Amino acid sequence: MQTEPLLPTNLFVGLDGITHLCAGGEAPWLCVHDRAYREFSRLKSAGIAGREGIAAFATRCRQQIAELWSVSPQHIAFMPSASEGMNWLARGLDWKSEDNVVTSDVEFPSVAYAWKNCEHRQVEVRMVRQRNGIVRESDLLDAVDERTRVMAVSQVSFYSGQCLNVPLLAEGLQKNGALLAVDATHASGVLRVPSACTDLTVSSSYKWMLGAHGVAPCYVSPRMQEQMKVTCFGWHNMDGWSSPVRRPGAAVQPMPDRMEPGNPSIISLAFLDGGLSLLLDLGMERIEHHVRDLASRLRLGLVKQGHTLLGPDQHDSLSGNTCFAVDDAAALAGRLAQNRILCWGDCGRLRVSTHVYNGSDDVDHFLNVLPETG
Repeated sequence: MQTEPLLPTNLFVGLDGITHLCAGGEAPWLCVHDRAYREFSRLKSAGIAGREGIAAFATRCRQQIAELWSVSPQHIAFMPSASEGMNWLARGLDWKSEDNVVTSDVEFPSVAYAWKNCEHRQVEVRMVRQRNGIVRESDLLDAVDERTRVMAVSQVSFYSGQCLNVPLLAEGLQKNGALLAVDATHASGVLRVPSACTDLTVSSSYKWMLGAHGVAPCYVSPRMQEQMKVTCFGWHNMDGWSSPVRRPGAAVQPMPDRMEPGNPSIISLAFLDGGLSLLLDLGMERIEHHVRDLASRLRLGLVKQGHTLLGPDQHDSLSGNTCFAVDDAAALAGRLAQNRILCWGDCGRLRVSTHVYNGSDDVDHFLNVLPETG
């Protein structure tokens, strides 16, 4: 059965004659971003009135992320990167000696190492071992005890493409009350993100959400706000900006300003605005079914060619990333690029990413060329 792209490639810059299968590394540039840049430029030169127009980008993006993640806009802040979202949590909790954090040994460094400064407080970071490239939810939960403060995971693995069952993890943590922190960088924009059952969800914007570098939406639950102190202060998150007089004991503003001590990257939000508009118009359920159907087709073809796949085969564990083991993944990615097929090769595996602008023809073309380059 043929699967057609959900968006035509002519909406993107530079895709003529290219099979783009690397949104998990860098998504292609949307043509509408050029229009957003011109509008931002016009507003930037327009004084006070322009500042109001610039601020509207942030307001609109906050509302769109809230819709994408099914949460309230009041709980969405903008970080400069997904790494900073995790570090806000690590800095802000009142850690006690012998507390622990549960993560996995194939987690992205921004998640696994965000707790580095907690070591001097004798906080243990428990890295649950993967089994043949698969991280089992049951293994993560088995590592939790009464001293676990945080479970920190990616919804979708950068390494294997595995999609964890986040609601199952949230349910399993209810007994001991540990916080659930999720990096949704490889999920947001391509799969439904269940932020409402997490305490923190953060995501980069330049991959599946079709935006740019420089801004990372971050959801913070009411429970998290009660437990996490503010560790960075500025004009934007402190009370009293309207007065020229500073006073001791000034109050911290509530969310969303609470986690934004200064301006977020508004030009990055202008680009994200265009990407989110397209994704929300398509609908996340439709996009999720689309990429999982393509992943199933891709995995079947790779198995027939004898490749060793990473991640589980269950349909609801699939994502936009399909990965298989390769000795020299960077070299293979380079040879594919010479054939105008763009993938991502590192960490001993090739990552093939299918998104809304891909269809079954792209998957079949990749599978046809791979034996000639592998």
